[in-house]
Amino acid sequence: MDTINRQWLLKERPKGAVGPQHFEQVQSPLPQPDLAAGQVLVKTLMLGFDPAMRGWLEDAPSYLPPVAIGEPMRASGVGQVIASENAALPVGTLVQGLLNWQEYSIGDPKSLIPPTALPAGTPPNLALSVFGTTSLTAYFGLLDIGRPQPGDTVLVSGAAGATGSVVAQIARLKGCRVVGIAGGEEKCDWLRSACKVDAVIDYKKESLQQRIGELCPAGVNVFFDNVGGDTLEAAIAHMADFGRIVLCGAISGYNDATPAPGPHNLMLLISRRIRMEGFIVIDYLDRVGEAIDALTGWVLGGEIAWREDMQEGFDNIPTTLQRLFTGSNVGKQLLKLADPV
Repeated sequence: MDTINRQWLLKERPKGAVGPQHFEQVQSPLPQPDLAAGQVLVKTLMLGFDPAMRGWLEDAPSYLPPVAIGEPMRASGVGQVIASENAALPVGTLVQGLLNWQEYSIGDPKSLIPPTALPAGTPPNLALSVFGTTSLTAYFGLLDIGRPQPGDTVLVSGAAGATGSVVAQIARLKGCRVVGIAGGEEKCDWLRSACKVDAVIDYKKESLQQRIGELCPAGVNVFFDNVGGDTLEAAIAHMADFGRIVLCGAISGYNDATPAPGPHNLMLLISRRIRMEGFIVIDYLDRVGEAIDALTGWVLGGEIAWREDMQEGFDNIPTTLQRLFTGSNVGKQLLKLADPV
């Protein structure tokens, strides 16, 4: 077993765009879990990357504490238990949880988000992509907050992303008409062909205001927003009476040094009786089994398409996070560190 634990620590808080310069690679002693108390030692195999990670770098109160200067960057991941006296997590078990940017970590069953064993036969990449947090976010955000009804028009921003693409397909499966917003011809073509959405808007070359109006003449019943900013403002302008807006993310502003002004048309929420609500997926941890059962049925039935962007190597971790904010990734952003043994 190694005696050194490589880590990427937060060096300084970004003011604007996040990049490798904000992190520092160090070597630390191997962590020592309290095996008698049920803790386990986990070797990181694969990391997942999400836009929300940018928010964890801000020194501001949120649903999770900010990552502290000098601490390993927080991240989801899949690892393998290599030391344990815990009967529920024996040596060799593949687990999922917050493993952070490091090669080894302590898995504590008493932590806020404890490590959980992967179902037998589940590959690490699938545990972090189509069965991971982004798909759980899509499931609960759309169905619990958006509450789509058959025949509704559902508009999805960031529709080619890991969350948005699953939202669009669940909406289709629920009998809705789905319009996706994405950037670039390749992403738009994938949404049409693989995800089978009804219409796509390429925000890089089309007017959002004009195209939403043309494609949703009776208004938008549900808007699932991953982008914020001008995209949110355009969607509000075309919401139907009693429409629902699901606030999942606002990636357009995550790297802004100064927060941009909010939508200028919020008064429409009053006149059209629109409900706009944000949510965090950790509020649904007690219902993960429900979502996984549904997703498994859809995936095995060929009803949900997904994509992964796989990078490799410990040294490439910070640049892999950066890919989320440059549009370089296609599908769920992952990074492989090692294979299970």
